[in-house]
Amino acid sequence: MKDKNKQKRQLTIRRQRRTRAKIEGTAVKPRVSVFRSLAHISVQAIDDVKAVTLVASNDKELKATKKNKTEIAALVGEAFGKKLADKKIVSIIFDKGAYKYHGRIKALADGIRKQGIKF
Repeated sequence: MKDKNKQKRQLTIRRQRRTRAKIEGTAVKPRVSVFRSLAHISVQAIDDVKAVTLVASNDKELKATKKNKTEIAALVGEAFGKKLADKKIVSIIFDKGAYKYHGRIKALADGIRKQGIKF
């Protein structure tokens, strides 16, 4: 019998590959990849053609304290949206990876949309 953690990791990788097989980012419309751990959240805009990160942001850059994780994710989304706007990027492809689109991931996406970025 397989180790449960190994089996869960394999299912996560399968979900990531299924999501990323359908999307590809460019310099004009980058892929925005989200990473969520138990304590933190980070996001980066990736140009898959050149394999380079254009913009990145995480919750460690913020000085927000006394907020829950969902509120912090929304603030990270807003800060990331500002960085994208500064780089003159107005449209993105949102890559949620293996995560469900709810909670912190949805709050992050709404924060990015609040800055006028389309996806």
